[in-house]
Amino acid sequence: MDQQKNIEIHETAFLTSTLRSLNEDLSQDYYAKLWRHPKSDIWIKKYLEQVSSEEINTHCLRNRYFLDTINKLVEDNEIEVLINFGCGFSMYPFLLDEGLIHIEIDKPEIIDYKKSTIENWQKTKTLPKRNLHFIAVDFSEDDKQALLSQISSIKNNKPCFILIEGVLFFLDREETDHLFDFFNAIQQPGDFIGSVSFQDTLKDTVAYKKLLNFLNQIVSKTKASDYQTIADGFYQSRPAYQLLDHQDYFSLSKTYGNTIRQNKEEILNENFYLLKKCNLVEKEQTFHPIAAPKY
Repeated sequence: MDQQKNIEIHETAFLTSTLRSLNEDLSQDYYAKLWRHPKSDIWIKKYLEQVSSEEINTHCLRNRYFLDTINKLVEDNEIEVLINFGCGFSMYPFLLDEGLIHIEIDKPEIIDYKKSTIENWQKTKTLPKRNLHFIAVDFSEDDKQALLSQISSIKNNKPCFILIEGVLFFLDREETDHLFDFFNAIQQPGDFIGSVSFQDTLKDTVAYKKLLNFLNQIVSKTKASDYQTIADGFYQSRPAYQLLDHQDYFSLSKTYGNTIRQNKEEILNENFYLLKKCNLVEKEQTFHPIAAPKY
């Protein structure tokens, strides 16, 4: 990739994979480093200096939380398919049990590059073979029914986990509601969703203001209203879904023994939510709101 001033939104996927590679002990992602290249290293250095040096470990803990959560569900025979919406250059297929079916979904420019690169790495034995399916899609233009049919033909009624990380920040609420309605159409009772988002209170922090300034530099001129933050109530009120777990960077740091080096104002605190689909009667009988993490 050339050394141009700005990057496209989809190229931020390189930044995420690079950050995961910088503390493998914490992320447990031993393949993320394959995506590193000189341009992403330049932007990572600027990002850590201008936004938050804590971002290495926030991204590593995000990967670790979902890796361990999905691993446990696979071990307990609760899921057989992982559907990763906005998959970017995440490497879950090669970190999880080889029997899992993977559906990787993202914009065409991401999928085309990821698919061809992974196939080359598999030919050279850099990566193992996996049951891996790629779907290139533009949600603003593509037919949702056709996408649903394509996913269903691969999923084939098997229990699934839908993962969406690093995507909701770039959507508005209407798009997010439609996306979760689409997830509901894909899933059956007993299926899971793992989601990542920022809370509304983050907007008042120094770190968030620094993030917006950085995005203005690398993408285009933006304002706070261009990006989405989400309150806990969004997840607690999803029809037919029960919120099973809610973690954030601070609670996960306690769990995994991560040392927090900056004050709260300087940290982009991500929140992680685990939902399970149930029928409406089950939700009415069992629903108890999950409190925010304590730290």
